[in-house]
Amino acid sequence: MKNYSNLSKSLNTNRIFFESRNQYRSSFQRDRDRIIHSASFRRLKHKTQVFVNTLGDHHRTRITHSLEVAQIARSISRYLNLNDDLAETLSLAHDLGHTPFGHAGEDSLKDCMEGYGSFDHNLQTLRIVMFLEKKYLKFDGLNLTIEAIDGLLKHNGPIKELNLVNKIIGLKNFKKKINFYEYPSLEAQISNLSDDVAYNNHDIQDGISANIFSLNDLLELKFFNDLYKNIRLNKKNKKNKTIITQEIIRNSINLMVKDLIKTTIKNINNKKIKSLSNVKKNKFPIISFSDKYRKIITETNYFLRVKMYNNKNVIKKNNNGKKIIKFLFNKISKNPNKFKLKENISTNKYRAISDYISGMTDRYAINLYNNLK
Repeated sequence: MKNYSNLSKSLNTNRIFFESRNQYRSSFQRDRDRIIHSASFRRLKHKTQVFVNTLGDHHRTRITHSLEVAQIARSISRYLNLNDDLAETLSLAHDLGHTPFGHAGEDSLKDCMEGYGSFDHNLQTLRIVMFLEKKYLKFDGLNLTIEAIDGLLKHNGPIKELNLVNKIIGLKNFKKKINFYEYPSLEAQISNLSDDVAYNNHDIQDGISANIFSLNDLLELKFFNDLYKNIRLNKKNKKNKTIITQEIIRNSINLMVKDLIKTTIKNINNKKIKSLSNVKKNKFPIISFSDKYRKIITETNYFLRVKMYNNKNVIKKNNNGKKIIKFLFNKISKNPNKFKLKENISTNKYRAISDYISGMTDRYAINLYNNLK
């Protein structure tokens, strides 16, 4: 096991609003616990990952996806002796800002918010943890550590365009405690790529179990076909496609994690990364896959887009979700007081409506739509 704990030693455990340290839990443990106990995290149980939540009990939702990302990120961080509590916190929180009906819902809400400050699910996560969760007397939000805020904000890397951040969050609310142009911590980078590992592999599993595509379709990809060939099948399980699929996915995740760890160690050594400052000031992410596995992930993304995300039944459900979001936005806009929208930091009523709709679960949005139409 490698020990790169020196790359986490100077992690910023201060908060936007001062709080005394806890005697029994570290700052990042407290962050994780605040996420888990938040209403927004609980609602992920009834939010779409790919399949609309009402379609079945065994398809993944946002909450199961977040737990799977956290497990992968924690394993990688622990092997490298980084701060696995921070990696877990970021993984559990990274999808808090998603709308009902997955990316289709986000696209629809973004269209509705055109001209009113726009919508972005990553930035909506920041709105939730900084303003919208109401659990404390002294401040709004969860008052996470600066490092957690930094990692959530830079889920996809440094912020090059601050205009959208200013519209949705307000730069002044960071109180000059974030350097927008630097890379985030290694733990944040790990969380980001663990997300890729989890959703690629588990969307495959869900797609096969939902009969959107077959195991034979998957085996057209060389990477997965090689994994299949390496499985030792006996007469009992030779025809059990569920077990075979699970074996392939498990081995796929294992190989991707191994590659990420090996490539990361190589990057740390080659780039002479000695401190957290080196991580943040580097011009490229330190956590990465090898070229071989980047190609595998790109091919897998393409396969899923063609076979699953563009499937006519999935598109039909997504279009219905878009219609519901648009209807609710227009209906609520005409009489927001009827829906008892609470005041938030924004004076823009459309931002309040966006917060309200994005926080809905799939079934709440569907039921409200049916009651209002």
